[in-house]
Amino acid sequence: MTASNEDYAPSPTDWVRDQVDKVHAAGTTDVVDIIGRKVVLMTMRGAKSGKIRKVPVMRVENDGVYAAVASLGGAPKNPVWYYNLKADPKVTLQDGDVTSEYVAREIEGAEYDEWWKRSVDAYPPYAEYQTKTSRKIPLFLLDPVSN
Repeated sequence: MTASNEDYAPSPTDWVRDQVDKVHAAGTTDVVDIIGRKVVLMTMRGAKSGKIRKVPVMRVENDGVYAAVASLGGAPKNPVWYYNLKADPKVTLQDGDVTSEYVAREIEGAEYDEWWKRSVDAYPPYAEYQTKTSRKIPLFLLDPVSN
């Protein structure tokens, strides 16, 4: 995803903006975490604004494929980035100091069940978040784009 800095719109959420700023300053996601757990930085295009959006998400990875868990802490609605990925599934993901291109796809069924377990293993609060909401927390797989 190529975009100029003028296209980037920082998050209105303080902790998200702070983490993104720290990653940019250090050049690695290793300088931030969420309750001691590793995060990756996901960059996508905003569905409504068309601006570049950046959000740290928990690091859930298996064999070079990542998952993005749209939990919003168990809120009754999906995070805004969920709608961004539905509108334009092309994302850039930074893990440590490595940045690569991916295509997001929402998953269901047995694939969902397998990745939900991986997600809870990576970040146990996800299990509690699911009990707080009547919606099934969406999961996206980020498949690497081959060069």
